[in-house]
Amino acid sequence: MDQKILSLAAEKTTDRLQKFLQTLKEDDLANLLQHQAVKGKAVGTLLRAIFKGSPCCEEAGALRRLNIYTCCIQLVESGDLQKEVASEIIGLLMLEAHNFPGPLLVKLANEFVGAIKEGSLMNGKSLELLPIILTALVTKKENLTYGKDELSGEECKKQLITTLCSGRWDQQYVIQLTSMFKDVPLTAEEVDFVMEKVFKMFSKLNLQEIPPLVYQLLVLSSKGSRKKVLEGIIAFFNELDKQHIEEQSGDELLDLITVLSGELRHVEGTVILHIVFAMTLDCELGRELLKHLKAGQQGDFSNNVCPFSIALLLSVARIQRFEEQVFDLLKASVLKNFKDLQLLQGSKFLQNLVPRRSCVSAMILEVVRNSVHSWDHVTQGLVQFGFLLMDSYGPKKIVDGKTIETSPSLCRTPNQHACKLGANILLETFKVHELIRQEILEQVLNRVVTRASSPISHFLELLSNIIMYSPLILQSCSSKVIESFDYLSFLPLQTVQGLLKAVQPLLKVSMSMRDSLILVLRKAMFARQLDARKSAVAGFLLLLKNFKVLGSLSSSQCSQSIGVSQVHVDVHSRYSSVANEAFCLEIMDSLRRCLGQQADVRLMLYEGFYDVLRRNSQLANSIMQTLLSQLKQFYEPQPDVLPPLKFEACVLAQGDQISLQEPLDHLLCCIQHCLAWYKSRVMPIHQDEEEEEEEEEGFYQELDDMLESITNRMIKSELEDFELDKSADFSQGTATGIKNNVCASLVMGVCEVLIEYNFSISNFSKNKFEDVLSLFACYKKLSDILNEKGGKGKTKTANKTSDSFLSMKFVSDLLTALFRDSTQSHEESLSVLRSSTEFMRYAVSVALRKVQQLKETGHVSGPDGQNPDKIFQNLCDITRVLLWRYTSIPTSVEESGKKEKGKSISLLCLEGLQRIFSAVQQFFQPRVPQFLRALDVPDNEGEGEEVTVTQRATFQIRQFQRALLNLLSQEEDFNSKEALLLVSVLSSLSKLLEPSSPQFVQMLSWTSKICKENSWEDALLCKGVMSLLFSLHVLYKSPVALLRDVSQDIHGHLGDIDEDVEVEKTNHFAVVNVRTAAPTVCLLVLSQAEKVLEEVDWLINKLKGQASQETVSEEAPSQAALPNQPVEKAIIMQLGTLLTAFHELMQTALPSGSCVDTLLKDLCKMYTILTALVRYYLQVHRRSGGIPKVMEKLVKLSGSHLTPVCYSFISYVQNKKSGSPQHTGGKKKNSAPVAVAMAKVLRETKPIPNLVFAIEQYEKFLICLSKKSKVNLMQHMKLSTSRDFKIKGNVLDTLLREEEEEDEDKEDTASEHGGQDEEPAKKKRKRETKCLS
Repeated sequence: MDQKILSLAAEKTTDRLQKFLQTLKEDDLANLLQHQAVKGKAVGTLLRAIFKGSPCCEEAGALRRLNIYTCCIQLVESGDLQKEVASEIIGLLMLEAHNFPGPLLVKLANEFVGAIKEGSLMNGKSLELLPIILTALVTKKENLTYGKDELSGEECKKQLITTLCSGRWDQQYVIQLTSMFKDVPLTAEEVDFVMEKVFKMFSKLNLQEIPPLVYQLLVLSSKGSRKKVLEGIIAFFNELDKQHIEEQSGDELLDLITVLSGELRHVEGTVILHIVFAMTLDCELGRELLKHLKAGQQGDFSNNVCPFSIALLLSVARIQRFEEQVFDLLKASVLKNFKDLQLLQGSKFLQNLVPRRSCVSAMILEVVRNSVHSWDHVTQGLVQFGFLLMDSYGPKKIVDGKTIETSPSLCRTPNQHACKLGANILLETFKVHELIRQEILEQVLNRVVTRASSPISHFLELLSNIIMYSPLILQSCSSKVIESFDYLSFLPLQTVQGLLKAVQPLLKVSMSMRDSLILVLRKAMFARQLDARKSAVAGFLLLLKNFKVLGSLSSSQCSQSIGVSQVHVDVHSRYSSVANEAFCLEIMDSLRRCLGQQADVRLMLYEGFYDVLRRNSQLANSIMQTLLSQLKQFYEPQPDVLPPLKFEACVLAQGDQISLQEPLDHLLCCIQHCLAWYKSRVMPIHQDEEEEEEEEEGFYQELDDMLESITNRMIKSELEDFELDKSADFSQGTATGIKNNVCASLVMGVCEVLIEYNFSISNFSKNKFEDVLSLFACYKKLSDILNEKGGKGKTKTANKTSDSFLSMKFVSDLLTALFRDSTQSHEESLSVLRSSTEFMRYAVSVALRKVQQLKETGHVSGPDGQNPDKIFQNLCDITRVLLWRYTSIPTSVEESGKKEKGKSISLLCLEGLQRIFSAVQQFFQPRVPQFLRALDVPDNEGEGEEVTVTQRATFQIRQFQRALLNLLSQEEDFNSKEALLLVSVLSSLSKLLEPSSPQFVQMLSWTSKICKENSWEDALLCKGVMSLLFSLHVLYKSPVALLRDVSQDIHGHLGDIDEDVEVEKTNHFAVVNVRTAAPTVCLLVLSQAEKVLEEVDWLINKLKGQASQETVSEEAPSQAALPNQPVEKAIIMQLGTLLTAFHELMQTALPSGSCVDTLLKDLCKMYTILTALVRYYLQVHRRSGGIPKVMEKLVKLSGSHLTPVCYSFISYVQNKKSGSPQHTGGKKKNSAPVAVAMAKVLRETKPIPNLVFAIEQYEKFLICLSKKSKVNLMQHMKLSTSRDFKIKGNVLDTLLREEEEEDEDKEDTASEHGGQDEEPAKKKRKRETKCLS
């Protein structure tokens, strides 16, 4: 039969073929086709023949075709056919589909839709035909019957797609069905419909099926709905990540989860690659992604910004056209996130309204961890972004070239947090990605070497962390480090020290690196630049410090492959390796040559020797002999020669140029510390070993004798012996004066060193303490002379005295002995020192200087000055003593005894405590609990473990509260300076209280009580107490009511702008009085008001962002606005109360100047924020069901209490300003002051036009809102006439009369002064303008 059909088909006409086909039954044809197809014979030719004999213009032919299609589809789906045969059949069916009449196409399409919904498809091969059928349908112009309706082809297609998407899809055909739609012409609405269906199917698919499906969706997105595709993909993976984290925290079936974790990350990586590939072909997709994530920044970004979207962005950054935009967006997100966190932490009002949001920095670090799973396309972006953050937000150079030091681990500002995040990204990426390590190291080193002028401490810290993570891994990159050594002599000293400290672990594992460094340092030692020589000294000292102590590499700093045996050399072993011994002695030899160089180079050497000795005791002999021979050059050996040291030889005079030749004080200081350390640590060990050589002990004894002799002779010496008595010249203008200043500072330094030496060897002997006092007397005389002669014109040389040679440890011991030592046997000898108030005051003032130095530079001078642990320990000891001294002997008791010049010791102690508390919070924040524990009386240490920081801080706070109350109770002799210090201490300590604790509330109510009951005239004290009150109040609740009360007090004290009005005085806070109300309290209130406005502005922006996101989604419009109602209400309440505060301040007769300017600016801000709120309601009024009543009340309040008063205040300010220059203009001679006054007036009146504009903007948007909401909001607004220009007759008359009088005067003097006719004309024009207002 098949042969017959084929032969008939070969004829020219189709009549016989048609007749033959009509004779056949449907089943026969179907069986024939099935038989041929299964056999794989020429089924294509047979199908063509059948189609040829079944023209669509005849009904029978069309129906036959339909049956053939149905039969073929079943055949293809059966899976019995070979692949090629099935493809051939589908291809033929596609070609012929467009010939079908419309109704049959609808029928055929319905069969497909039915099969998909029922899930009767076997392999989905026939789905390739569906897009052709739907496309053919669109071309049919006639109306077709679909169900009961008559629809056009386009509408039929729409109905079919709707039916298809609303039905059930079999999981295995989702990808094919999605792929199918790309060949169907779809409208935007239909694309959305399809997308929604596909996204619903996402959760039902296996993970491995997601990437191909995403690929199909991206192809489909070219028809529209790009945003929807990206939103859907991001939301899906965000949800998946969250579920995954929850499962992990569940901790069950950990093995299973880790497998899933790997699989999930691989799938995410593939999806990201697909999206980035799609973006390279379709830029619009990239723009949509950036737009979508930017919008997310405004509202609640946790829906948009997640680890997946960040990884996607970093990958997109590889596309050049998007690189800059992506990094800008990420930078902005990070900084905004940190700023938001800072805002939230500082305001209880915001904390109550806004839930804690997820942190972007945590998400980015999550991306770094996830990138282990072959996300190579993300790692490059991570590295770029890390460096970008560090470059953009690292420490900046300040005007004088210094940077503010804080502890590197502490971040205070959003910028510091962002920089720290950049460093963390790079460190974590370095740990997990081997391939990129070299690049990271190279870039860090490049920045260290090339950015010599700008601060690079953050890069040095990162370098140090990278090297400490794994010194052995970095051996492979050693060439880069060695290359950077070549630049050492050109880098600033601080950079060199930081760099060498960072690479120190590498020097221990790489001999070649160590040798290269030594070569570079030797060259630098004789370089022309002074800085290069200093760098060489710093480098050699560092090597000496670390090369005996190879064991200092802890297991955490060193990868495990370095065994202990490889790097451990015992510090105190007398038989250390010969090689190291030789190496260190060779370096010592190099350093000895420095003794012939400038004073600055030797100074570094003296400062570094003590640390070397402490870490490398084997070098003790070598170091001490070097120091001894150096001292002998300036020592007078004859016991009766005064003074005992050649001070003159230490100063070099070349013409008028005076320079320090030998820092003798530093040399002695170094000797004293080294000697003390040697006696306490090394000699006890040597005494046990009998074979010790006698001569070694000999030169230590010699040093002791020399110091003893110097002490005795320094005590005997008079100032005349140094040629530094009162008659000497100390002026900075002459060479002699400068020389005397340098000598005086050397003598004072030597005295300080000897004080410490004698105290440390005294063993509480009375004679030694008398020597100490004699030395101090010499120091004091010189210090007084310098202060008296130097006066204010001190230069750097004179200022050197401000840094003391006493070590911090000694200061701590001395203070403890002076104030706390109650041992019976020490009583007599200590009474010698205690008898001198001057000496005790000096001891406390040195402690103050040390703490100040710590605050300014981050370290202190002297031994262990760079060691944070030792500094912290000393701080604890010093604080304990100062605290005891201040609380047990109050200032009032001390001062009532005798009046002396200078501050009392108690006051100095209090000042020290104030500096220490702020320094501890600046540098040792994590150790605050330990610090407070050290201050407590160690009675019940067993229970002490449970005591919280808040409880310990409260104990200290109560002591200072008592002190302040005692001080306030003194009526006559009130010391406002002490009160100010106490308030400052309380401010520092109150930061340690937990804001939710009852102790915090007690502190707040106590401060509030102090402000309510006490009145001072001292503006600084008032400012301190009020600042404390505001800072506490903000962390407890919103301060707007407090601001209103204080504003009423200010109004009461300063009077009204209308002199006829008598203001009723409120007395909420006694601290507000006529003296303090303006500018002190007024400016504080305005700055707080500004902060409140910032918070409100932030909230309104947040609401706007959420509203714009909701507008896009437009789901559940009735519920959308409900969650925001509490926030909206809170905003309106804040603005309402603040408005009443402004209402009071604007009616206050404020003095012109900063108060008026700030108030005008804040009012401008107030109106801008009111406008923003009105615009927000314009945006949401449809969905929120009208304007809330509270908003109407706020508008009414602004119309009655704000705008009218605002215009009166503007008039008051303008009258005040225009009144002021008239006084200066009385005399004609001084035209310069008039010009200055006029310029000042112009500058000060600048905020007024801005304010008027802000008011008009507010009213403009109110009118818009009134129209849209059908509520008349403008009924409470009175349009002002203050800006109309009108001539004031009475003012004009007065001015004209004045001018006539002036003209008469001028006529009298015209004969004497000719040529001045034009001047009055100019004046006249100026005057005329004054009557316009």
